[in-house]
Amino acid sequence: MTQAAEQVSIGVDVGGTKIASGVLRGEELHDRQVQPTPETGWEAVLDAVAARVRALQEQHPEAVRVGVGVPGPLNVERTRVRFAPNIYGFTDVPLVDGLEERLGQRVVLENDAKAAALAEAHLGAARGTSSSVYVTVSTGIGAGIVLGGRLWRGRHGIAGELGHLTVVPGGPVSGAGLDGALEAVASGTAIARDASYALNRDVSTAEAFALAAQGHPAARRIVDRALKYIGVALADLQKLLDPEVFVLGGGVASVGDAFFGGIQAAADEYAAAFAPVTIRRAQLGTEAGVIGAALAAQQEET
Repeated sequence: MTQAAEQVSIGVDVGGTKIASGVLRGEELHDRQVQPTPETGWEAVLDAVAARVRALQEQHPEAVRVGVGVPGPLNVERTRVRFAPNIYGFTDVPLVDGLEERLGQRVVLENDAKAAALAEAHLGAARGTSSSVYVTVSTGIGAGIVLGGRLWRGRHGIAGELGHLTVVPGGPVSGAGLDGALEAVASGTAIARDASYALNRDVSTAEAFALAAQGHPAARRIVDRALKYIGVALADLQKLLDPEVFVLGGGVASVGDAFFGGIQAAADEYAAAFAPVTIRRAQLGTEAGVIGAALAAQQEET
């Protein structure tokens, strides 16, 4: 039996609308549950997380390691959430201190995209590789880099902030206040925004892809441009990091072949003289955040 198969830990994935949680025992996730995220401030969110962890530990008393994944940047020590744009009141939140006070035990904090990267590297699409980059494309664009089985966070903990790379100087302003960032021109939000403007009505990301597939000129231009930006970003990362594989997930990826095909074509074009870009579809779906948070807690202890 491997070391990983002997470990038991709790993972919690805190999102803007829901909190998912479960117990990772070896390679299997048990007692996964989803509940609404409180909308009355960060104290209420921490109360909800602590209550769920205690309930899981009553059923699994051996699960003494707890990992929590949240959207948004963390401080260098990974003890505070600097801001989580989609969670009410989540600005400069002392999450680790708050949960450890409530639970009386150690808590490990991780960015949600990085947690998902860890999950896909160990138990998902990148399993068996030594280096991978996980990219999630949804409301925004996030990423996580795994080298030698462990997350690469960088000196200031910001490694993997792919969505905030400047790709169109002078372009649309992102949620972080930067002009021309990747997520401002290629995220699901950006695609829906541009399609709505072009068609002079509200258009969802899924509808934009559907219209593009039907040959609608404006929708096709918008979708093709967004996918090209993402593909170029992956080609640049291939030249910079040379990972074995990229794993793509997130809500926009659910549109299917058109999404992956467009990105692969652009990545191949812009990395052609250097190295092939291997892209795989994420395998763990909505469980990736919980599994990754649980794995992060295990790695912190080893």
